[in-house]
Amino acid sequence: MGLESQAGVLTASLNKLVNWARRNSLWPATFGLACCAIEMMASTDSRFDMSRFGSEAFRASPRQADVMIVAGRVCKKMAPVVRQVYDQMPEPKWVIAMGDCASCAGVFNNYAVVQGVDQIVPVDVYVPGCPPSPDGLIYAVMQLQKMVDQETFADRA
Repeated sequence: MGLESQAGVLTASLNKLVNWARRNSLWPATFGLACCAIEMMASTDSRFDMSRFGSEAFRASPRQADVMIVAGRVCKKMAPVVRQVYDQMPEPKWVIAMGDCASCAGVFNNYAVVQGVDQIVPVDVYVPGCPPSPDGLIYAVMQLQKMVDQETFADRA
């Protein structure tokens, strides 16, 4: 059940069209907390060119974004702010945990650092590495696009 063309008329299901639009315009809300943020910024330069996927427009307001990229370690003092930014994002919304510190606190196994951002917000895609590469973030965006492409209206209701 894909796109069908007949007599100059293109038909598709509404679900496919909505998923196509969402998949090709994922706008990230940046939440760069540590050194991983430099790699996140590097993913938009000419060498890596994340604009191929419609994700180059980093939004400063969570109300204009649908993907939160948490890059770096989250301290317990910053955790309520991360949750507040996530809550302010409109539905549907997704989260990418970028780097070992965002995924599982990395080498910071102490009382002040949250042991994984998934304790605060639901994470859809994890990017491994310390530091993670810009290629890894681009791959995570591609994986997120695959997830978005397979969603239905019933999944998000």
